[in-house]
Amino acid sequence: MSDTAELLQQHLIDPEVCIRCNTCEATCPVGAVTHDSRNYVVDADKCNHCMACVPPCPTGSIDHWLPVLRSKAYTVAEQLTWDELPAPQSDLQLQGEAAAPLASPEVNLPPRSAAQPSTNLYGPKSPISAKVVGNMQVNEAGTDNETHHIVLDFGSLPFPVLEGQSVGIIPPGVDAHGKPHHARQYSIASPRNGERAGYNNLSLTVKRVVQDHQGQPVKGVASNYLCDLKTGDSVQVIGPFGSSFLMPNHAGSHLVMICTGTGSAPMRGMTEWRRRLKASGKYDGGQLVLFFGARTQQELPYFGPLQKLPKDFIDIHFAYSRTPGQPKRYVQDAMRDAAPQLATLLQDPQTHFYVCGLKAMEEGVLQALQDIAVGAGMDWAMVAATLKQEGRLQLETY
Repeated sequence: MSDTAELLQQHLIDPEVCIRCNTCEATCPVGAVTHDSRNYVVDADKCNHCMACVPPCPTGSIDHWLPVLRSKAYTVAEQLTWDELPAPQSDLQLQGEAAAPLASPEVNLPPRSAAQPSTNLYGPKSPISAKVVGNMQVNEAGTDNETHHIVLDFGSLPFPVLEGQSVGIIPPGVDAHGKPHHARQYSIASPRNGERAGYNNLSLTVKRVVQDHQGQPVKGVASNYLCDLKTGDSVQVIGPFGSSFLMPNHAGSHLVMICTGTGSAPMRGMTEWRRRLKASGKYDGGQLVLFFGARTQQELPYFGPLQKLPKDFIDIHFAYSRTPGQPKRYVQDAMRDAAPQLATLLQDPQTHFYVCGLKAMEEGVLQALQDIAVGAGMDWAMVAATLKQEGRLQLETY
């Protein structure tokens, strides 16, 4: 078979299912994933089929492979125009060979005692409608990074969620190309029995986006839509998503939660569920440790409510990187200051670590854990492998 007739299993992203969470692009080690204002796509010339991007995808939109003639592989430019995946190429019917099968991707494991999550109950073609029953700013008014706590109620329609899962929000209207907006992903900030206990609702932590990563003015479509919602408004929701970033159900387990900004959303849900268990007498004393970073105290979401949690219930370490007159301090710095405590927890098989926030924090956090482990005489490679195999190290960065 000639090179032009060679068959290729081309890795493609389903634009109908993708919620544009950027996990695939952030995870890809070879820079094969890229995006524009509408679609995320895979460059066939760069993709080496390593599968690193597949397990973290919350919707499965990344797990699509079409057999194509290498000479007719879909270009990035073509993929950026798609509203749906194309049908298989008819030329392949003339070929006598099939493309080689791909290896199964490594699965991100949830904690062994985690509850079974419900996923993908409502898709982009059949979203569920929720009503806004609350919307309040949860950092100081007038500061940068305005952040809102938004409560959505689903009425009588089932929408079961667990702490650590996420949903997709579909903004109304159309984009610059006249196409309906795609869903954007937001982590759930409430516990499994609702923002208001016993009610069919959930909460989100949303930062109003007013500039891009280069600091240029831009108005985030979904974030501004959500932050401007009024009580009584209806919102189109898809999901829920996520089957690994879940909390353990055995009450004696320890949770070490490391986050920045709106990465606090799943940590809030986990903390509140533990608080409710304690109030009901079903909590068995597992430690809660929170490392929470922001540019300033004024920008940090939920600062006031966090101060009201009992010290014997949760141990909180704050880190601020832009406090006037103070040196920059990040969550990994706070972790190193707590090295003896974390070293003990690293050696405890009941300890679970959760990291959520911007992708830039991940390397620093993992390096801090490695340094703490090595400083305590542990084999970090073995510790990290064990944590991963047992679902006790969960990373959700974007």
